[in-house]
Amino acid sequence: MIKSELIARLAEAYPNLFHKDVERIVNTVFDEIAEALSRGDRVELRGFGAFSVRHRPARDGRNPRTGTPVSVKEKYVPFFKTGKELRERVDASR
Repeated sequence: MIKSELIARLAEAYPNLFHKDVERIVNTVFDEIAEALSRGDRVELRGFGAFSVRHRPARDGRNPRTGTPVSVKEKYVPFFKTGKELRERVDASR
């Protein structure tokens, strides 16, 4: 599902809200999650999962095409850990 599909489904589920209001709500939620992660905070949505930031130290890598060594700088990457309820729902649907 992409963001526009999420907005469309929410607009259908809540006909009392305008489509533009649903879009603004979804964008605000995503922006707040991104802002919290950029501050280094953890975002937990009970039953769904938790977003956090992980540190990747600098390392020596390889260019896959040529095999020459490449220096990879340290970086911070977003990480998502699923919640127990979401894992159980996905597992039950298989």
